[in-house]
Amino acid sequence: MKVGFIGAGNMAKAMIGGMLQKQLLQKEEIIASSATQGTADKVAGQFGIKTTLDNREVAKADIVIIAVKPIYCEKVINEIRDEITEKQIVVTIVAGRSLAWLRETFGKPVKLIRTMPNTPALVGEAVTALCPGELVSSEETERVCALFRGFGKAEVIEERLMDAVVAVSGSSPAYVFMFIEAMADAAVAEGMPRAQAYQFAAQSVLGSAKMVLETGKHPGELKDMVCSPAGTTIAGVCKLEEKGFRSSIMECMKACADKSRNM
Repeated sequence: MKVGFIGAGNMAKAMIGGMLQKQLLQKEEIIASSATQGTADKVAGQFGIKTTLDNREVAKADIVIIAVKPIYCEKVINEIRDEITEKQIVVTIVAGRSLAWLRETFGKPVKLIRTMPNTPALVGEAVTALCPGELVSSEETERVCALFRGFGKAEVIEERLMDAVVAVSGSSPAYVFMFIEAMADAAVAEGMPRAQAYQFAAQSVLGSAKMVLETGKHPGELKDMVCSPAGTTIAGVCKLEEKGFRSSIMECMKACADKSRNM
C-alpha cells in the first residue's frame, strides 16, 4: 500500500512519524510533497521517505492525504483532480471543507474521508475524528482509521458533529496551552522558577486528563474529590466561577465552531 501526503508541515510529519514508529507502513510506502525544496529535503532526511515538489506524483498513491491549509485546498484539488481514480481514497485534514464541498470541487466520483486530527499527534497522543463519504466501504474506513491510530486515538463520527470536533479537539490544544501558561505565570509570581512552574503545571494537566480517561468518573466528581470543605481548592474554584471560567471556555468553543461552520 502506498500512502501520499500533499503537504509536509507539522501535522503531516507527526502522522508520518507515528505510522513509521508503529510499523504500520514502511518508509518505501510513503511519499510526500512540499512547496519548497528545503522542506522536501528536510522531511526526506528525517524519515527516509521519498519527497517531491509535484503534487500530481503524490496523487498516484493508494491513499492520498491532503494536509494543506484550507486556503490552498481548492488549488490542490484542481491540480490533482485528473490523477485521482475511483480506486483511490482521498483523505483530508482540512478544517471547514465538507464532504459536499470536496465532492463538488473534485467534480467526479471520488472515495473521500474527511478527518480532523490535532497537534498532540506530535507526541503520539492525537484524537482524530473521521467522516467517510458514501463511496467508502467499511473496510476502507477501518484501513484509514488504523493509520490514524498510529499517532493517537481515532473515531468515526457523523459529519454534522465535525464543527464541534474542531472546537473540542482540533483547536483545544491552544486553550490548554494558554491554561498551562497562565498557571505557570501565577506560580512564578509566587516565587517558583519558570521551568519548574511549566513542568508542574503541564504534569498536573496530563495527570488530570488521565484520571478522566482511566477512571471513567464524571469530571465533576473528580473535581469534588479535590475540594475539601473550607480548603484552598474550593477557594480557587469559587474565584474561577466568579470570573466566568466555564462560560468563557464554552463561548470560546462556540466561536471556534462558528468559524469552522462558516469557512
